[in-house]
Amino acid sequence: MENYLAELNEAQRAPVLHLEGPLMVIAGAGSGKTRVLTYRIAYLMHKGVDAFNILALTFTNKAAREMKARIAGIVGNSEAKNLWMGTFHSVFARILRFEADKLGYPGNFTIYDTQDSQRLINAIIKEMGLDKDVYKYKQVQNRISSYKNSLITVKAYFNNPDLVEADAMAKRPRMGEIYAAYVERCFKAGAMDFDDLLLKTNELLTRFPEVLAKYQERFRYILVDEYQDTNHSQYLIVKALSDKFQNICVVGDDAQSIYAFRGANISNIMNFQRDYDGVEVYRLEQNYRSTKNIVEAANSVIEKNQTRLEKVVWTANEDGGKIKVHRSITDAEEGRFVAGSIFELRMQEQLPNNHFAVLYRTNSQSRAIEDALRKRDIPYRIYGGLSFYQRKEIKDVLAYLRLVINPQDEEALNRVINYPARGIGQTTMERLTVAANHYKRSIFEVIQHLDRIDLKINAGTRRKLEDFVTMIQSFQVTAQTADAFVLAEHVAKKTGLLHEFKKDGTPEGIARMENVEELLNGIRDFVEGQQEIDGATGSLPEFLEDVALATDLDNDTGDDDRVALMTIHLAKGLEFPYVYIVGMEEDLFPSAMSMNTRSELEEERRLFYVALTRAEKQAFLTYTQSRYRWGKLIDAEPSRFIEEIEEKYLEYLTPPLDGSYRYKPMIDADIFGDVDKSKLRQHKPVGSTPPSRQKPTENQLRKLRKIKPELSTPVGNGQAATAALEVGTRVSHTRFGRGVVVKLEGAGNDKKAEIKFDNGQLKKLLLRFARLEILE
Repeated sequence: MENYLAELNEAQRAPVLHLEGPLMVIAGAGSGKTRVLTYRIAYLMHKGVDAFNILALTFTNKAAREMKARIAGIVGNSEAKNLWMGTFHSVFARILRFEADKLGYPGNFTIYDTQDSQRLINAIIKEMGLDKDVYKYKQVQNRISSYKNSLITVKAYFNNPDLVEADAMAKRPRMGEIYAAYVERCFKAGAMDFDDLLLKTNELLTRFPEVLAKYQERFRYILVDEYQDTNHSQYLIVKALSDKFQNICVVGDDAQSIYAFRGANISNIMNFQRDYDGVEVYRLEQNYRSTKNIVEAANSVIEKNQTRLEKVVWTANEDGGKIKVHRSITDAEEGRFVAGSIFELRMQEQLPNNHFAVLYRTNSQSRAIEDALRKRDIPYRIYGGLSFYQRKEIKDVLAYLRLVINPQDEEALNRVINYPARGIGQTTMERLTVAANHYKRSIFEVIQHLDRIDLKINAGTRRKLEDFVTMIQSFQVTAQTADAFVLAEHVAKKTGLLHEFKKDGTPEGIARMENVEELLNGIRDFVEGQQEIDGATGSLPEFLEDVALATDLDNDTGDDDRVALMTIHLAKGLEFPYVYIVGMEEDLFPSAMSMNTRSELEEERRLFYVALTRAEKQAFLTYTQSRYRWGKLIDAEPSRFIEEIEEKYLEYLTPPLDGSYRYKPMIDADIFGDVDKSKLRQHKPVGSTPPSRQKPTENQLRKLRKIKPELSTPVGNGQAATAALEVGTRVSHTRFGRGVVVKLEGAGNDKKAEIKFDNGQLKKLLLRFARLEILE
């Protein structure tokens, strides 16, 4: 029965064998904390503790299922089923089902999800006749959620003059009334929202001592996973339940506390020893996951945090490769590097795709990575979100663009005709659809000829429909002369989409803004790339065709062998042999919104620590010199986190830029000649003869013309370089890869090269624009 203990090392075995009293397990990344929790529960049961007396709290249902399955393999399935194990919300919902009548709720109360809550709040705001632009229902819902997680009930709210005054200053003086009405409506409906599951459990244990005594007696042994991620409400429940017997075991890692934005309180784990008498502290410091270089590099970063628990994570694994750092010119080039690196490693080592993960700080960064992976035919999966082009806000913009090209596209029309809201309701659309079917015309044509059709549509709605058609027709006029980027930016502004996202100040609204920004950046990149292709115009139809072909490859076939793309927050608890952490730039990672205080910056550093320790064999850090932000090229600076890694753990694939300012001149300093320092303080008399102007050499002119492609229109290699091209010359192109020249035609600015690329594509490029490099 106890042979499973042989699988544990000495440090892991000690907390497993600790039976009585409070203990804290500080578990470094990859040190086997889940195994310790699982085997501790199994050992308690082996020593005679009834499964019904054990409570294990996790942060995901997946973790709970995996732990219960492991325990069942040791103690048997029937006994494992008796464990109280699950997430905070699922376990406390179960308790509330039994005790709901004490709080005046039915046992079968409904649990409202976020959308249910937002709909109810929106209805209350309307009924109260409040300005929906001031009382935005999502912001109100977020505020009510934060009240509940901080144990601020309606009564506590009105007893706190500071809170009331803060809402009055924010021009929301009736916030408390909305909160009270919302709580009352939920109660009348016999419903609790997600936050109530914690708040009402606290109320239950506080107001009814007999209930608290009952569950203290029931849960004699309590285990909490990821204790560093608990909020104040969760902390109080655990403290109350464990107070009698104090057989509480918490497992966590202060270095991986990354959920402060959700209310997680790192002080819960930092102060655990103050909350209980005689706490035994165990440290799991051996990392079984990563190479020495990765572990020690991560240590060298996290030690910069002032708020941390003492531990030294180490590993007996091999040294492994150094962490590779790559600098790109733009985010598009960054995507091409990641895709190319994955492609080469996969081929050289014969690796499956699921050995690779690309991690980023914000969802909007996935666009450039997705584009590059698609061009290499590398399958991937977006975790925690839709593929970039499948996200609602992106589909909304694309629907407008599709409608500009083809007004008969009724799916696109139905999607956007009342978004943003124009007062064109569902009844109106149903009548238009019936008329369109009757006359065998498109809905757009029916709207164009409303004056000839007898439809029961009032004058106000008719005017709104006609305005919509006029707007689309004006976009069609613009499309005749504008490229895809100019038109898309114009459409996003004039339709009101950008305004709609801007006025939504929630984290979700900000994310949607970032995603639309990334779409515009992608269109601009596409237009610039089309300039060098003969016959291409960078027009909207070309872009939409490119997107349509690209997104066709996104269909999920159920194949799990894909590269993983996800935010770093979602990667917590996962591991991959090869990890690419992209966008390692100041104001992106660390985020510009998380550098106002030391605690915020330290959380960003912990987030980087989590990202780096996901890698088993090799980690890559990539950053760019510039990124497009709303169509403007912004100079980027490497993240401070790269500099915080000790140099001996790093290998620069591209030489690092010297100095803190990363601007690279577009002209060669040689054209200015050498400075004669002996003449620096000499001043020529007024009226002296100016020196004769020397004509610049052809070499100097050529250097002047070599403007960096990432900062302006892409250019070729000048007349001297293109003159060296001949049929059979091997060349490399930044977008299409390597190839061979098969045909040359034209002269001067009109000179073109037809190139057969190694990926099978045949392209005719204008040499004055082409980004070509002649290979030796």
